[in-house]
Amino acid sequence: MLDKERGLYIAHCANGALSIEGKMANRHGLIAGATGTGKTVTLQVIAETFCQAGVPCFMADMKGDLSGISQTGKLSGFIEKRMPEFGIENPEFQSCPVRFYDVFGEQGHPMRATISQMGPMLLSRLMQLNETQDGVLNIVFRIADDRGMLLLDLKDLQAMLDWTSKHAKEYTTKYGNISAQTIGAIQRALLQLETQGADKFFGEPSFDIYDLMQTEGGKGIMNVLAADKLMMQPKLYSTFLLWLLSELYSTLPEVGDMELPKLVFFFDEAHMLFTDTSKALLDKIEQVIRLIRSKGVGIYFITQSPNDIPENILGQLGNRVQHALRAYTPKDQKAVKTAADTFRANPEFKTDEAIMNLETGEALVSFLDAKGAPNVVERAKILFPLSQIGAVTEGQRLDIIKQSRIFGKYDTPIDRESAFEVLMAEAEQQLAAQEEEAAAKAEEKTKGGKKKSGIMGKVWKAIITAVTGTLATILGTYVSDKVTGKKTKSKTSATGRVVKNATSAATRSVTRELTRDILGNLIK
Repeated sequence: MLDKERGLYIAHCANGALSIEGKMANRHGLIAGATGTGKTVTLQVIAETFCQAGVPCFMADMKGDLSGISQTGKLSGFIEKRMPEFGIENPEFQSCPVRFYDVFGEQGHPMRATISQMGPMLLSRLMQLNETQDGVLNIVFRIADDRGMLLLDLKDLQAMLDWTSKHAKEYTTKYGNISAQTIGAIQRALLQLETQGADKFFGEPSFDIYDLMQTEGGKGIMNVLAADKLMMQPKLYSTFLLWLLSELYSTLPEVGDMELPKLVFFFDEAHMLFTDTSKALLDKIEQVIRLIRSKGVGIYFITQSPNDIPENILGQLGNRVQHALRAYTPKDQKAVKTAADTFRANPEFKTDEAIMNLETGEALVSFLDAKGAPNVVERAKILFPLSQIGAVTEGQRLDIIKQSRIFGKYDTPIDRESAFEVLMAEAEQQLAAQEEEAAAKAEEKTKGGKKKSGIMGKVWKAIITAVTGTLATILGTYVSDKVTGKKTKSKTSATGRVVKNATSAATRSVTRELTRDILGNLIK
């Protein structure tokens, strides 16, 4: 709740109001507590307070509850009971300007990123690749860059992997060994991503992060991501939000400390960000969180226990709200002690005991003071939201989507020429060249066959002519001898001499035909 005297008023304790210092809001924060202790309502209260101050926010909505921030709240028995605790007589219920987003484009404006924007490091984490597979994926990105290939969607990366596998020998000495088995493993991982719906996320138009940092009527726009379906794919969820943080970090200019942050980012179910994360990626996350505050961005993690956050990152979270934790097991007791040790102790109560006895809507709160030092932890009650608690109807959601200023900007996918189209065109050209070469060889072979057929035809024609003439001569001589009764004196009969002469004539005729045909072909 924005208050002229109290500023970013969040909670109230025995010693008075507890407010977040505007200049310290970009020093990040933590909202922790067991399931059902009020974390989501606390998130809503903090977000709408930033909204009223003109600071846009981005938050993931796991169950649809946060969508109610778009509607004006109403007086209820629960709120009436709590009003005296905060000294509030007539709460000014109000809504916040909201934009709904959805990675799958079903419950809000689509949010897309290109394969190149995601990069090999985040993709490797998303696909859970081992070290060897990660190395080959980096090589594929490098080859695509060397060849000027755009990697925009999944089919671009799939085509580039296939092409690299077929040309692996050309790059072995330059980049290292690229095995077909490793390429196949990456292809299978991509296929699994596609089955999970990641093909709807990768592509164009890619999301412009400046659309998250807008105001409407002096209020910061609440950017609410529908995450109920996305939560079923935890790797995609955490990698997407990590990409968004990386984009903010790499795009926004340095602004230093401001009176209020430019954007506040709420990361719900934060433990997913750090599960199965490599050392290199964890170092990258730590760097982004440490440096992004100078870009005017505050990050608030929402999780069950502070133990879910790596120690180096936990130490950077200055503004903290700790709801109740239950200590049923030794592990739970250790988590309670860890949570208690993260606060600056208050001599009026024992922090670890208080954590286990907090009621719903009650929390241990410690915000940074104007100099950036943590205040003593206080046992406090979180304010009630001024917007609606609970989900909106499908009709209300659809109306808000259609009335948005960015309606239609991301709805229609764009599939411009990229690696897939270029490689397919190259493959078609190669196929056409091969077909043309094969046709030319076939034609040459056919022409050669026709030449041979022409020569042999003439040979057979000459032989048949000669033989026919010989037979005719023999037959004529034989008939003549029979009629006249004439006999020859030599040992060789007349008929034999006729055959011999005729055969010689046929042979000479064939020889002349062959010689003439061969010489003719040589001259040609």
